[in-house]
This record gives sequence, C-alpha cells and structure tokens, in this order.
Amino acid sequence: MTNLNLFYSMAGLSALAATVPSCQQNKSEAKKTYNIVYIMTDDHTAQMMSCYDTRYMETPNLDRIAADGVRFTNSFVANSLSGPSRACMITGKHSCGNKFYDNTTCVFDSAQQTFPKLLQKVGYQTALIGKWHLESLPTGFDYWEILPVQGDYYNPDFITQNNDTIQKHGYITNLITDDAIDWLENKRDKDKPFCLMIHHKAIHRNWMADTCNLALYEDKTFPLPETFFDDYEGRPAAAAQEMSIVKDMDMIYDLKMLRPDKDSRLKTLYESFLERMDKEQRAAWDKFYGPIIEDFYKKNPQGKDLANWKFQRYMRDYMKTVKSLDDNVGRVLDYLKEKGLLDNTLVVYTSDQGFYMGEHGWFDKRFMYEESMHTPLIMRLPEGFNRRGDITELVQNIDYAPTFLELAGAKVPEDMHGVSLLPLLKGEHPANWRKALYYHFYEYPAEHMVKRHYGIRTNRYKLIHFYNDIDEWELYDLQKDPNELHNLYGQSDYDSIVTDLKKQLLELQEKYNDPVRFSPDRDKE
Repeated sequence: MTNLNLFYSMAGLSALAATVPSCQQNKSEAKKTYNIVYIMTDDHTAQMMSCYDTRYMETPNLDRIAADGVRFTNSFVANSLSGPSRACMITGKHSCGNKFYDNTTCVFDSAQQTFPKLLQKVGYQTALIGKWHLESLPTGFDYWEILPVQGDYYNPDFITQNNDTIQKHGYITNLITDDAIDWLENKRDKDKPFCLMIHHKAIHRNWMADTCNLALYEDKTFPLPETFFDDYEGRPAAAAQEMSIVKDMDMIYDLKMLRPDKDSRLKTLYESFLERMDKEQRAAWDKFYGPIIEDFYKKNPQGKDLANWKFQRYMRDYMKTVKSLDDNVGRVLDYLKEKGLLDNTLVVYTSDQGFYMGEHGWFDKRFMYEESMHTPLIMRLPEGFNRRGDITELVQNIDYAPTFLELAGAKVPEDMHGVSLLPLLKGEHPANWRKALYYHFYEYPAEHMVKRHYGIRTNRYKLIHFYNDIDEWELYDLQKDPNELHNLYGQSDYDSIVTDLKKQLLELQEKYNDPVRFSPDRDKE
C-alpha cells in the first residue's frame, strides 16, 4: 500500500484514473489469502509420533505433514490440561488472561476476544468440529458441532448449533473427520477463505480403539522407560501425585479387565461406555478382550510383573487409538489434495498437551516436567513459505492465535500474550525471540492430585515453584539432566542461576499480569 500511495502522489490525478484498474489487479495478485486447517488431538504426546520418535510406532500421515513443512522441536503449552490449554490456544493468552484456569471450577467466557471472531471480521468462514471442553457453547464460528464434555469413543453424542443433542453411529475419530470433510465439501462458501478446527477426542483416557484396530500391536513388547521406577527423591510434589501406572491405573476402566466378580473405582463408568456399543461392536470388543481377561486373572501377575503387564497393555491400547487418528489425518490431507486446496492451506497438527508414556512411572499430564509441558507441533506450509525441517525456537500454544491472524492479514491485538510464528515459517531467526517460557497449573485438589505450580523454562534450565498446601522449589539443568531426576535447588553452586531465573520469572508474571506474583493466595481472579 505504501508503494501504491507513493505512485499516486507522483503520477497525479490523470495518471491515477488511467492506472486504477491495473493497480487493483496487481494489489489483488499480491495479496494471497490462505486457508487454515487446525487439527488438534487430546493427550497425544510426541513420543508416539514417528516424525519425533521412532521407538514405538509409525504415524505415516502425520509424518507427511512434517515432511512437507516444519517440525517444532521446542513447542510447549502454558497449562497442561485440556480445557485451559484450549482456552490459551483460542485466546492467545495465558490462563491468568483468559480466566479459564482448570477443568473443575471454570466456565469459559465466550464473550471474550478469540481468534475465530477476529478472522470472521476479515472475511473468513470459521468452523469447529469435535471436542470443545470449555463448558460454555462456542462463539465466533459460522458452523460448529461439538462433543458434550469429553465425548464417547463409540456412538457418541454431538451438540449442534440448534442446541440439540444428537447421537451418531460409529467410531468417534471417523465421525469427526466425516463431519469436517462434509463441511469442506457441502457447507461452506467456496468463494471465501476458511479456518476449520478439527478437534479430536482421541487419544484421551481410556484409549478405546476402533474395533478394526483391536488386534494391532499385540506382538510388540516395549521396554520400560528408564525412569519407570522413579523414587522421586528430593521432589515431594512428584511423590504426592496419583497418576502412577502401578498404583492408580484402573484395572477395569483403563485396562479393560472387566469381570462380574471384580470391582474397581471406575468400573461403572467403563460399563456405561460399553453400553453405548451396538451388538456388532460389543461382540468384536468381547471377542478380543475376553481371552486377555481370562489369561490375566489365571496368571494373576504381582509386583513388577504386574507393573510391566499394565504398561504393555496401556501402550498397546494407546497406539491403537493413535492408528485411527493417523488414518483420519490422512483422509483430510487426501481430500485437500484432491480438491486442489493443499497449496493454499496451512495445515497444523498439535495436541492440547503432552502425555506420560510410563516416564516417572506415570500416565496423564499436568506437571511442568518435559513430557507433559512439551507438545508436538507440525505444520504443512502453503505456497509462499519455503521453510522446511526443524524449528528450534521456544514456542507456546499462546502463539497459535497471533500466527493465524497474521497469516489472514488481520491485526494482532496488543493484549494477546503470544507472538506470531510467521517469521519462523519464513525461515527467519529473529534476534529478539523469547528466551524463556512461562507455565502455571492450577487444578488442585482434583483428579491425580498434582500440586499447583508455576515456573519458567529456558533453553537450558527449568525453575518450578509448587505452592498452595506446599512450598517447594525445583531446579533442573535440562542439558545435564533431561529426565529431570535431580533437583538442584538449594545447592550453592546454582545460587546465581536461581537468582537470575527468579528475576526472569517475576518479569514474565508482570508481563502477563499473573496475580500469583503478589501472593500464592491470589492465583486466580
């Protein structure tokens, strides 16, 4: 626009009249409008994607995204929990800014600013299909169809824009993809750019695979992670959790060892899931798990044998659920290619956080430790973005909103905490890129009993403060101790590092206006 104005001023009014059509054409050609397909799963960790880690399984369709674009190797969340993470993503703000702190006490204020609303203002169609998990109904979408709370793997309910609840027959990952492709093909205005958000339930606990995938990976045996029998020495908050595979993973709900004479805390909930199945689905389910159940109770493993057995079953069920997800990502990519949309569409794949696959003996997330704070992030880039390979800068899920807005040509609001990733996608390495990330987890007391904590992560160090009913600090040298087993806080050799990290931590809390900086009693407003 600046060059155009300069031309006008130099050429005069007569020249302007003669050149307006040509200039408008050039302006139209210069401004390329991109579509956005944002695919987000639940609890999918980078360890279980072969573009990040080849130890466990292959994810060929997810690998296609990374191969045709970029893989972020230092991608993190601001609050490792489903609802809060989604609120951070859609607002571009930390939990202290969007006010959705946890899954148990909060309702998302749908009147607040979100990036879909801002995309609508610049002419985008917006659609959301799948998991929402923010308690209130979505706003800022031309079309939406969401799952109630967590949703069900089999024959799930959906809430429609008419506020009706309808049940659909089939497996949830297939159904969400069906609806997404149907919107692309039949329900959008094909003359307008779009932002489609495909939010899967998979791979959330309790990892119920599609019947066609039940027999997969049964021949695989996985080595226990080196930290599986972590004793949590020097880390009282880690010792106090209730997310241990050995102690807390439910034999019936999580591991499917249902038998009439056996009971567990979550047995009734698991039975309610089975009741949603039709006769054919239930028959396939029982045919597969029946012999495993019989063999398990016959052998009755104990001690470390039981621990290993639970880990193997967990890994297999999780991987089977990933398999369906990967297949359905492939369906979306194939559709975009078939319709000639790939070259003009940014395809993003990520998860709402990472997850523990036996590291520290755990499943679930919540902690600021690497496996749960780190989240996969891969992008297939449209024409005009030639960056390929790894992006190593520190990024966070608060950055997605400003990225999509800048890509769409919309103004990024000054009150967003995140920063656009577009310079990184263009191959730039900004000298002033952030050197540290802020994290704050609030949901305690609650499921899994992970203490409230906040902290700072740099490229080398991580400083965490556990608070509320505890007052403990932890410091890790991620270069020397990537497994975060050795708490260095209180060691005199690291006093200067702690002082510097606490200074940076306070600066971030001031920048994001987190009231916890005043007092642990003021962690929510």
